[in-house]
Amino acid sequence: MATLLLGAALLVAQLQLVPSRPGAPWAEPGPQELVWKAATLQDQALEGAAPNGSARQLPQTIIIGVRKGGTRALLEMLSLHPDVAAAENEVHFFDWEEHYSQGLGWYLSQMPLSAPHQLTVEKTPAYFTSPKVPERVHGMNPALRLLLILRDPSERVLSDYTQVLYNHVQKHKPYPSIEEFLVRDGRLNVDYKALNRSLYHVHMRNWLRFFPLHRIHIVDGDRLIRDPFPEIQRVERFLKLSPQINASNFYFNKTKGFYCLRDSGRDRCLHESKGRAHPQVDPKLLHKLHEYFHEPNKKFFELVGRTFDWH
Repeated sequence: MATLLLGAALLVAQLQLVPSRPGAPWAEPGPQELVWKAATLQDQALEGAAPNGSARQLPQTIIIGVRKGGTRALLEMLSLHPDVAAAENEVHFFDWEEHYSQGLGWYLSQMPLSAPHQLTVEKTPAYFTSPKVPERVHGMNPALRLLLILRDPSERVLSDYTQVLYNHVQKHKPYPSIEEFLVRDGRLNVDYKALNRSLYHVHMRNWLRFFPLHRIHIVDGDRLIRDPFPEIQRVERFLKLSPQINASNFYFNKTKGFYCLRDSGRDRCLHESKGRAHPQVDPKLLHKLHEYFHEPNKKFFELVGRTFDWH
């Protein structure tokens, strides 16, 4: 009897380590608490699964970035695999306080219905450059497999500017030239946010504080554009998916100038907002941009133990 009472007391003590705080705002939890909540929510979701076994699952894989690195193309290509269920929109759970404060229950509600054997994937490119996100993601699930797609940093800066420029053009609003952002007092403007997003070694160090390198697969975004199939094969292997995506799933669209997808006889291309032409930049300024990223790129190569064909 004494043994039974001691066991009950220990169980109560363990439960009290992870309070549920019913009705209270979702305060910043500790890592152990967040893992417990994630497991509990997932169990509850699976218990309430539809008769065919489909239910919402917290993601086992997240595409963490980078902005204008090719995250949408990567997600669309990965969605060709029958064992992948992808969230349609960028969720911004871990980087937007108004979403994060709503808790894991809200996050789970944003996920697609998936079968028990399927891998749930979400992508939010801003995660890579958001300082708080790595710890929060690790707190939910330290065993996550992360996908990071990167492009030549200089090209990524130009794409970043181009996206914002077109957003303004569509709204008939004026927008400064890229030179006005890149140059200040005759020098490269290192405070320009688009430049900071391309300092990959800075953001990667933050992620490596919480996730070992073997948990982060880096997709070469430039190669994905030129020859997508080999890059997707590497992603399949990293995610331990059976090889279901084939070379026949890709075809080069001469009109658009990039690869499109062929799935069960249906052809589809990325939205017209993808693959826009960059603005013309003075060659001297472009050279300054390449020089600026030379040392940061070297640091990134050393950090991840591989090189990329960047300027």
